[in-house]
Amino acid sequence: MDLKTSLGSPVIADPLPTLVLPSAVMTFTTPTSFPSPGLYLNTSSKKKPLPGKIEEVRASGWLDLMMASSPTRKRQIKDVVNDVQADDHDLQYCNWMVDYPSALTSFEAITDFAGSKRLALFLDYDGTLSPIVDNPANAIMSDEMRAAVRHVASLFPTAIISGRSRDKVFDFVKLNELYYAGSHGMDIMGPVGKTTESNGVECIRSTDTQGKEVNLFQPASEFLPMIDEVYKRLGESIMDIDGARMEDNKFCVSVHYRNVAEDDYQKVFQRVTAVMEDYPCLKLTHGRKVLEVRPVIDWNKGKAVEFLLESLGLNESEDVLPIYVGDDRTDEDAFKVLKASNRGFGILVSSIPKESDAFYSLRDPAEVMEFLKKLATWKEQST
Repeated sequence: MDLKTSLGSPVIADPLPTLVLPSAVMTFTTPTSFPSPGLYLNTSSKKKPLPGKIEEVRASGWLDLMMASSPTRKRQIKDVVNDVQADDHDLQYCNWMVDYPSALTSFEAITDFAGSKRLALFLDYDGTLSPIVDNPANAIMSDEMRAAVRHVASLFPTAIISGRSRDKVFDFVKLNELYYAGSHGMDIMGPVGKTTESNGVECIRSTDTQGKEVNLFQPASEFLPMIDEVYKRLGESIMDIDGARMEDNKFCVSVHYRNVAEDDYQKVFQRVTAVMEDYPCLKLTHGRKVLEVRPVIDWNKGKAVEFLLESLGLNESEDVLPIYVGDDRTDEDAFKVLKASNRGFGILVSSIPKESDAFYSLRDPAEVMEFLKKLATWKEQST
């Protein structure tokens, strides 16, 4: 599927990112085989400590990852002041967009490919529908963005898939027209359809706030007592680190270090990994200025997309075009699923060049809102 124009510690889980400029237009082939099914990943009851030197390298790698996850305020101000650096950044971004063209400038190519297909829209929340802010509790969606999301949801099946708890995301968005998947897809409220179970985990029939019947799917429910315990222990462990903030996202625990001094990053990492040595069934992943503790199960945002498509009765339809818009490393799982299935595509929201399995890019939430508005207008004019 060619959608582009010719212009066109025992718990380490994530690889380190590489910020490189691809030299050729992205192509891919659909894999001929996939991993065997099964929800739970193989883990030993207790992982052996690694030799000291390897541990030092790994800790150093995580520290580099924490430093690089998003530019600090000082760097952002320096980039604005220094015209030379700003020009260099713009040039790198323009070169990067050869491989990840703007979904706005490529909008005609997208709609030409979509044709009469039925669109299914999946959206991340933080950094996609709302800006990244110092205090996660202040990541408020604007009224204009809410109106844009409500509009597209009236035209296409639309779901929000976030690392936040499902209830927390709903409190931010306040739209009953959507489907919600919290905790990176480990807590899904979806439509009542053909899907009654997935990977051996059954759905729970429930009702939403308006009394509408829905299916709840929570593949990590047995981990809840452990997650609660870890949340309390981590909170006690980092309470003396200025700027460190805990967030309970139900099926995962987030340790935010956006407001922590860089000199204390290593202390945050060491405290978190020290606690997690006692929990081999949990893993540590990394997002934008956040360390996240999650169950070691074969479930992620990509699996959530597949589950929702199946629940909507769209997984085996040739006339369906799924689109996923997100900004975080965890969204890459969804990008990969759509890329491998050769049916839909991802749109990466980023103001800096980075490798991705997405097809297109948008710079920030403002461009996301513009894209959603254009989608709604196109749909209304084509019917």
